[in-house]
Amino acid sequence: MSKDYQFPPDFLWGSATSAYQIEGSPLADGAGPSIWHRFVRTPGMVKDGDTGDVACDHYRRYKDDVKLMRDLGLKAYRFSVAWARVMPEGRGRVNPGGLDFYERLVDTLLENGIEPLLTLYHWDLPAALDDRGGWLNPDVAHWFADYASVMYRRLDGRVKRWATLNEPWVVTDGGYLHGALAPGHRNRFEAPIASHHLLRSHGAAVQAYRAEGKHEIGLVVNLEPKYPASDSAEDRAAVQRADAYMNRQYLDPVFFGRYPDEMKEIFGEAWPEWPEEDYALIRQPIDWLGFNYYTRSVTRHDEHAWPLRAGVVRQHATYSETGWEVFPQGLTDTLAWLRDRYGNPPVYITENGSAFYDPPTVEGDTLDDPLRVDYLRKHLRAIHDAIGQGCDVRGYMAWSLLDNLEWSLGFSKRFGIVHVDFQTQKRTPKASGRLYAKIVASNGRALSESA
Repeated sequence: MSKDYQFPPDFLWGSATSAYQIEGSPLADGAGPSIWHRFVRTPGMVKDGDTGDVACDHYRRYKDDVKLMRDLGLKAYRFSVAWARVMPEGRGRVNPGGLDFYERLVDTLLENGIEPLLTLYHWDLPAALDDRGGWLNPDVAHWFADYASVMYRRLDGRVKRWATLNEPWVVTDGGYLHGALAPGHRNRFEAPIASHHLLRSHGAAVQAYRAEGKHEIGLVVNLEPKYPASDSAEDRAAVQRADAYMNRQYLDPVFFGRYPDEMKEIFGEAWPEWPEEDYALIRQPIDWLGFNYYTRSVTRHDEHAWPLRAGVVRQHATYSETGWEVFPQGLTDTLAWLRDRYGNPPVYITENGSAFYDPPTVEGDTLDDPLRVDYLRKHLRAIHDAIGQGCDVRGYMAWSLLDNLEWSLGFSKRFGIVHVDFQTQKRTPKASGRLYAKIVASNGRALSESA
């Protein structure tokens, strides 16, 4: 007898994207450049020299893309706003053309019965603010709150679920510690400063929402459970460092008003002491937590792995094209960890998906993607298991609606449940998208069908 995978009646089914990855037209209608507009033009930083100048051309094709969402039966759409579209210098002057675009997008979603989930920041800092120090400048918290208030005043009410930041760990680790993402810095002393000012900015934006908004606001983090490669004390200690750095660094300050003790061990003299008023700002009550899940890490002690002294052990398992192990149990385990450590906050899975090979062009009206189908089915079952264990999971946003620019990997990795031919901009639903439509329409019961 098959298991019944019926989800709670108000479970929110949707998909997710981000502005720079899909919009194109980065300087249209008065927009300013972002750090990604610069980074993609830095030789050797993005595979094949790809840029987001066109990407999925969503800025011009958004009505067709919303119709595509409606045809898939999606109930929600998580997207991000390009800060420099709305405020070309990042502060001060508001650009009506950029703000109007997001208003048109939100209104089109609502007209089609799709709830907008708006993320204020998904990695694309205005270049003008980077020139002022970006996330290293303590004033950035005020700049971000001012930008957030512009968005709240225009769209709150039509948008009822807001997110401040997407994945601050990636912003800092990729952008300030290892240099693989914009703005491309590699500095052990900068990374903790950037992390702290990201969290201060989050807190300031939540404060601003309490003054302006009337609905819900949260934070989106990427979490990756860490499992020890052995029972040795060294491997267990490496797990604690890796977990503190990637997972607890951004949640402990929000929920507890402090950083994990391991952070000082990891960064040594580069770890600053912060004033207590900063923690009071960061620890603003949030209404929900966004959790992005892709994979796990089996961790071992490695004295030469900077700065964590923790390495990853590859398993005998299926790996995606980004080198991530397919491990749905990690999703259940992490939801249970959030329940137990942080008091079971309302959680939305704001990203979950996989990159497997798809051809650049598609003949016909569908594309088979069996590995992604399997990934989707298993991870949704893992969420259902977590709900059965008392985890307060409210919704799921598949990453991603469309194949898009995968940051420094360019267009070489495809995460979409809808295929995009980047030469013609033709959209073709994949088998994973068609399965997802059935899951949404049945509120999960389609997962009961055998694979």
